[in-house]
Amino acid sequence: MIIEKHEDPYFKSCSSHSHIRKNWLGTIVFPFSALLQQSEFSDQTDVLERAQIFKKTCKAMFPNRRITTTVFNGEGIQILVTRYIKALNPPQQLLDMFLHDSNATLDLIARFVSLIPTVPDILDENDGFDMWMTSERCISLAIGNKEEHAILLCNFFLYFGKKALVLLGNSMLEGQVAYVLTQETDEYLLWNPLTGQCHKQFDPFCPLQSVDCLFDDGNVWFNIQQNNTPMAVCFDYSKEGFWKQLLPKNFQGTKAHTIQPEEIIYCETNKSMIEDLKNRIERTLKCKMMEWRPKQPTRWNRQCAYILREILPKLELGSGSFVSPKEESEFERLLQFYWVTGFPIQMPYTDVQSIIDAVYRTGIHSSEFPQTEFALAVYIHPYPNNILSVWVYLASLARHQ
Repeated sequence: MIIEKHEDPYFKSCSSHSHIRKNWLGTIVFPFSALLQQSEFSDQTDVLERAQIFKKTCKAMFPNRRITTTVFNGEGIQILVTRYIKALNPPQQLLDMFLHDSNATLDLIARFVSLIPTVPDILDENDGFDMWMTSERCISLAIGNKEEHAILLCNFFLYFGKKALVLLGNSMLEGQVAYVLTQETDEYLLWNPLTGQCHKQFDPFCPLQSVDCLFDDGNVWFNIQQNNTPMAVCFDYSKEGFWKQLLPKNFQGTKAHTIQPEEIIYCETNKSMIEDLKNRIERTLKCKMMEWRPKQPTRWNRQCAYILREILPKLELGSGSFVSPKEESEFERLLQFYWVTGFPIQMPYTDVQSIIDAVYRTGIHSSEFPQTEFALAVYIHPYPNNILSVWVYLASLARHQ
């Protein structure tokens, strides 16, 4: 700062009319690698412009099909969607569970991703203001949108050396969706990251209705086939008559600039917290059941609840027999005296109210049958980073007349 002599009495004795004073404001550090990439900034700008033109061209051809080429990252910078794709390590706990069964491991990893709570899409996909988090951020916050779930699952599959891409389309059940497409030896598989379910391309029960767009770490492809239903689509995106690609085959520079970390660091979930939460959910549901039945007494059958508690952990892992011979004999003894109706509810944990709402919607509390008893069991299976799978088994028992 230039200080005039009359403004500062300390310097009145100086012969000059002004002096310079340096006030420290702060520092900024540029990594050397960032300086080396300065020459590439103009290339990135060209790519973003190309992406916008590509999107307009695709929309002119098929206005109702989805195409996303760029999004904003967590810092508000517009980048290509290809920069989100990179092989990333799943939690070691999942890798150790089925050491000699790779298919079971892939199913478990898909299940893990499906247990991450989903944030609803707030902005219109066509307004050009999509913001996506990195996979590491999605894991640490334990929440993500549809596309972030698909990117995470795709990156996990790439860790295993799978040929995987993110697919954007529409579903009969969920509206706009993001799936993961994997290329197997003789078929293509379609993975829904929100449910963990896998469908073959020609599965008539696959809820995916349209295949609009694919992207991996190197390119974006728009489907220009007249029929875009999964069964009719040719997924060979090297065929230019079927797929329009954003970047030319000889284009260099997109794969090197991923925004994903080298690896994801996971933290263990507190087991004592899980036990406390389980007990709180069970107590709350029992109180709610009595609230929902103000005119009838609510009786609890401890024997049935004990059997249900033994069954629930086996349902999470989905392996072996769900009912042991001992539990089967105890259940048969119950059936001699009661007509038992019940079912398990499974959901990712977000809050207790969501569980209360799910139980209430079953309507099982509204039984007016005389002498009805109820059984309730809650089980929470912990995964890393406080990602929880909640099971609630609710049963009503009506005595045989």
